[in-house]
Amino acid sequence: MEHLELFFKSIFVDNMIFATFLGMCSYLAVSKKVATAVGLGAAVIFVLGITVPLNWLLDQYILRDGALVWLGSEYASYDLSFLSFILFIATIATMVQLVEIVVEKFSPSLYNSLGIFLPLIAVNCAILGGSLFMQSREIASFGLAVNYGISSGIGWFLAILTIAAIREKIRYSNVPPPLRGLGITFIITGLMAIGFMSFGGMLTGGDEEATAETAQVSETVKPALEINTDTENDLLEMLENSESNQDSLEKTNNEIN
Repeated sequence: MEHLELFFKSIFVDNMIFATFLGMCSYLAVSKKVATAVGLGAAVIFVLGITVPLNWLLDQYILRDGALVWLGSEYASYDLSFLSFILFIATIATMVQLVEIVVEKFSPSLYNSLGIFLPLIAVNCAILGGSLFMQSREIASFGLAVNYGISSGIGWFLAILTIAAIREKIRYSNVPPPLRGLGITFIITGLMAIGFMSFGGMLTGGDEEATAETAQVSETVKPALEINTDTENDLLEMLENSESNQDSLEKTNNEIN
């Protein structure tokens, strides 16, 4: 369940483009054609799926405070977290070079269409953001790190594929001249981001907890409510008695008069 929740949350709720607006330069530049968008999106999925788990291992066993304890107790106090950016970017650059070599070898046309944006994946803030989010959100296991990397890549792929399909169709639309190009693209992106916000209600994992808490609170409050009810009944009885006494006094006064 945890893997499934993280998968859908990374794609729809915490989408790299529509929630945090990371990787916008490649998103805007390479989204003119669907074929090019598919190629870059697949490359981003691959790079995120490899680099996030690798950086998770680096963070767990080298970078964080006390991570070097496996080397010996004398290394337990070492904190190398200040090297996070350098090592994360080094890992990302290595994987991007691998992707570039593979794409150039097997798909020269895609390599030429992506142009400078393929090597620029190394400095794409969405790629580095995936590793930094993994670190800040304290992903608990290697499996979850793999899940988070792939699902974040799928979210970015979905975003660029959608905008590329819309931009191909919008060429035949009567867009006002001042909004043509990036203007209408930004507007569509904003509207899509608003639409993706609706997926925030899809994850209701806390409902059971909330129900349990409500039940616990009700059990705590119930005795107090019962006491209040008893007190209310006593007050009503006293009022009734006082009314009957008042009626008796009025009757006695009438008889005397």
